[in-house]
Amino acid sequence: MSDARSSNRDIRQTVLHGCHVERGAKMMPFAGYDMPVHYPLGVLKEHQWTRTHAGLFDVAHIGIAYLHAADAQHETVALALETLVPADILNLSPGQQRYTQLLNNNGGILDDLMVARSADPEHTGWLYLVVNAAGKSANYAHIAANMPDGVELMPFDGFTLMALQGPEAIDVLAAHNPAVADMPFMSTATITIAGIQIHVTRSGYTGEDGFELPVPNDDALRIWKLLLGDKRVEAIGLGARDSLRLEAGLCLYGHDIDITTSPVEAGLAWSIQKRRREEGGFPGADRIKNELQDGPDRRLVGIKPEGRTIAREGAPIIYQTGSDIGVVTSGGFGPTANGPVAIGYVSIANAAPGTSISLLIRGKEIPATIMKMPFVPHRYVRKPKA
Repeated sequence: MSDARSSNRDIRQTVLHGCHVERGAKMMPFAGYDMPVHYPLGVLKEHQWTRTHAGLFDVAHIGIAYLHAADAQHETVALALETLVPADILNLSPGQQRYTQLLNNNGGILDDLMVARSADPEHTGWLYLVVNAAGKSANYAHIAANMPDGVELMPFDGFTLMALQGPEAIDVLAAHNPAVADMPFMSTATITIAGIQIHVTRSGYTGEDGFELPVPNDDALRIWKLLLGDKRVEAIGLGARDSLRLEAGLCLYGHDIDITTSPVEAGLAWSIQKRRREEGGFPGADRIKNELQDGPDRRLVGIKPEGRTIAREGAPIIYQTGSDIGVVTSGGFGPTANGPVAIGYVSIANAAPGTSISLLIRGKEIPATIMKMPFVPHRYVRKPKA
């Protein structure tokens, strides 16, 4: 997923903007919105708080939309979307969510997104889409332009998306509605919190257990303050959101994935289910099927630099022989990993975990090692306790 920066021109504000300013947040333009980078607690402590308690994020800049058909059939909508993405949407059960990618004709990634099938009995044929902030207008236009007659994309601009993430997120939310405790990772359900119906998904972008909650704008301030009223919850900015996703080995669109990368190169083959691998029918299917069978020429890998030097995006990756074998796409300090971590593409011959490499940083070669991702284990709850 993505949180792309934007210029200061035509900057919008989320419904919760005043709350961030009131709490002393450092604000910065991201994807056309003035967003909180961090609060007085600071990025490091916000990161650590989310890992140990529950962090509340304003991610209202991200796009929310429904895709539905005039005949109300899930099959109609699913097959239409499958012409654009490689995931198996047809076999989504009501209340189930999947991660996938919009692809171009060469199998490159136009953007990534989340797709869920509504659990509402009246809308079981509807698909719920969560798309990246920076590309949401282009994504909406691309999807809408490629849908057959009778299938409509309906953006939901009247909602504020919040993310409650961390090991105590479940206890915080269950205090308002115990039903959330029965939700497994990557599921969705319509629940009531403080008298408000919310289409909750158990998912997120931190590697921690957690939930995403699209709240009607008129109720967003009340829900935000309600959740922050719990001593286990702190407001968290986009700075910690980025360091959390980096430690979790999660791709950031426009950096780790883009139109030049395929899902296989990016280590996202797990998001292409067996039926789609066999049948194809999505853009770039020939390339992707070949890469699945024969392997790609390069691969996205985790990188652990020695010492405390941070590798930033664009740093060349060098093999022991002195040859250039790739480039860093994301990098920073990992508070939980207790040191610098990075993600980058290297030639497939050098992609094995444990391979010794160097990173060219400010003209100096820094020793590093190829690592298996994630740097910090995921803590998703796939089977809730009985």
